Amino acid sequence: MCTAEVDRHVAQRYLLKRRLGKGAYGIVWKAVDRRTGEVVAIKKIFDAFKDKTDAQRTFREIMLLQEFGDHPNIVRLLDVIPAENDRDIYLVFESMDTDLNAVICKGTLLKDTHKRYIFYQLLRATKFIHSGRVIHRDQKPSNVLLDASCLVKLCDFGLARPLSGLPEVPEGHALTEYVATRWYRAPEVLLSSSWYTPGVDMWSLGCILGEMLRGRPLFPPPSKEDLLALGSGCNISVLQHLGSRPRQTLDALLPPDTPPDALDLLSRLLVFAPHKRLSAAQALQHPYVQRFHCPAREWTLGGDVRLPVQEGAQLSAAEYRRRLHQVLRDATRVIRPFRWALPPRSSILVSVQVPPRSPGAARPGRRMFGASAAQGAQGAARATLGGYSQAYGTVCLSALGCLPLLPGPRA
Repeated sequence: MCTAEVDRHVAQRYLLKRRLGKGAYGIVWKAVDRRTGEVVAIKKIFDAFKDKTDAQRTFREIMLLQEFGDHPNIVRLLDVIPAENDRDIYLVFESMDTDLNAVICKGTLLKDTHKRYIFYQLLRATKFIHSGRVIHRDQKPSNVLLDASCLVKLCDFGLARPLSGLPEVPEGHALTEYVATRWYRAPEVLLSSSWYTPGVDMWSLGCILGEMLRGRPLFPPPSKEDLLALGSGCNISVLQHLGSRPRQTLDALLPPDTPPDALDLLSRLLVFAPHKRLSAAQALQHPYVQRFHCPAREWTLGGDVRLPVQEGAQLSAAEYRRRLHQVLRDATRVIRPFRWALPPRSSILVSVQVPPRSPGAARPGRRMFGASAAQGAQGAARATLGGYSQAYGTVCLSALGCLPLLPGPRA
């Protein structure tokens, strides 16, 4: 493979196998660590510090993944390697097979047990980050990585923020352009771009659950007229743009065979008032995921997550770059290659001792979820699921095998 697009010191450490994709902000390869033989995904972010916004996202994601990377349902960041030009940066992640968006778009690959187990793991990851008083703010199917064993890894923490330091804004705050176009944004985010609670993630999780149940996004994208109105720059409420539309109930949007417990959980997540939505901890006790519920494995952090830069501080792009490089040097005492040497946050994990789960609560395993990587059912060709997700920080190869049918949930 041609390595012209990769710095020499990166190619010396990692053997590039294939390019997974390229976008406006970066390029992603599948690679092998020459020292360990581990298969990884390498993302080169172009001009990561070109402005304050990009620099802040890069800095936050690296810092938060260091805090959360020991959790089994959060993607692990293995290496952070500055480029020779001091503008680009390489992020090395554990390799995953696909993302939830690709699986949903493929059709009927997900059976009821898959959906329950995937959602359980998402709740487990969300409870973990919320226990450190951090909100993700960008949960959506393309940010949910999967492997052939139905293991979930939440990724893309570029928009995540600690709750401390977030300012409150008065009613009637102008709608920002950025939050107006996302299908998974909570109503309060659309109405006030600077006021957040953990409820914003719970609304997004409800949208993800609804999309798995429905097979397509639960809420349609805005019309052309809505987009034109939102881009007008007028300081008016978003509700005035939406106009009147026929009221629909959740059960009318979902297939007739939707399990009642799935509909009930969805109705408790998609609640307009943020404080009335279920928390992640409460949702983990819902009958929809009861089969997998095990408090001893649903970790929490023992304290608030605090970034090296005070939340709300206005730093320049150059200052974010300087501080990131300082963190790398302090963590390793070497310039390259970088490996996190800081004590993991998991050293203060809090677990609860409870009796073990019943044998019937086992998760769906590889036999239930994925066929071999080489062939599908009955010797058919492997089912490929499209390209990699281009979300900021997301790296994956969509190559999940054909999925066999599963029995329905136990009564």
